[in-house]
Amino acid sequence: MPDKIDFVNNKNVSLVIPGRNCARTIRSCLEAVVPLLRQPGSLLEEIIFVDDGSTDETKDIVAEFPVTCLAGLGQGPGSARNLGWRDAKCPLVWFIDSDCVAEPDALSLLLSHLEDSKVGGVGGSYGTMTSDSLLSCLIHEEIVERHRSMDTKVNFLATFNVIYRREILEQIGGFDERFLKGQDAELAFRVIKAGYELRFEFNSKVRHYHPTQLSSYLKTQRQQGYWRVWLHLSHGGHALGDSYSSVIDHGQPPLAMLVLITSPLVVLPYARWVPAGLVVALIAAQLPLTLRLTRRLKKARYLCFGFMSFIRAFWRGIGMTHGMFGYVGSKLTTAK
Repeated sequence: MPDKIDFVNNKNVSLVIPGRNCARTIRSCLEAVVPLLRQPGSLLEEIIFVDDGSTDETKDIVAEFPVTCLAGLGQGPGSARNLGWRDAKCPLVWFIDSDCVAEPDALSLLLSHLEDSKVGGVGGSYGTMTSDSLLSCLIHEEIVERHRSMDTKVNFLATFNVIYRREILEQIGGFDERFLKGQDAELAFRVIKAGYELRFEFNSKVRHYHPTQLSSYLKTQRQQGYWRVWLHLSHGGHALGDSYSSVIDHGQPPLAMLVLITSPLVVLPYARWVPAGLVVALIAAQLPLTLRLTRRLKKARYLCFGFMSFIRAFWRGIGMTHGMFGYVGSKLTTAK
């Protein structure tokens, strides 16, 4: 790790926002952060939007704001973020997503942690822009519940609201562009391996447009499962849990796949207890977080979280199964 960083002279910030076909959300995203460019005492010096191959009105909307717009390569958010931070002029790089609306103090709350030179990155939490949807509320409150349990010092950060020191991004090579999902966790693991600390600031929040359609949400969860396999096979030691999720969470997708594999046994009188027992175990795995949400929010509708999470486990499991074959196939191809 380098010598102590002069925070006083190295605290100005470049904001990088990657996006593709985000016309529905990018205006509210930029309306929240552009005022920081003109705000007295603000450390935000520039905003860089990386358009990763949009075919809607995204670029026209971005052109209305004092924002640098870069043309991405259409290779995913990791590639777009790499283009953005490499073009950045400031020593600190703030990443938010194009479907996030930053609270006025989101940036300043993150920056306070970087006065410690051991800290390589710091991330924040979520608010919501879609509180009128039950699915969105279930997704949002699960994330908040997990964030409430996280310590200040963490081993995992997401990129919807995070700052990294630019020199660290240079040192470790930025985001691994192979990862179309999970590239934020992959980066965090390498930052820690390089000898830096990661911090989490619960009070720094960006309001997010969470999914409102179950089909699109489950599709994303299948993709997350695929890339989680690549992540854990590439970086050992995290499969049993991290600062955000526990061994119970990580065990649910494999358990769901065991339910599917053993389901034919229901026709055998002396073996049908096997799939039945696995289903009971998977249901039981939903109870701790479901009950925590329902108790905290004091609304019976959050009991629906258990059903959503149960179904989600199967989609993540399918993605993980696909990811296992994909990872092994890539290794065999590389070995030839």
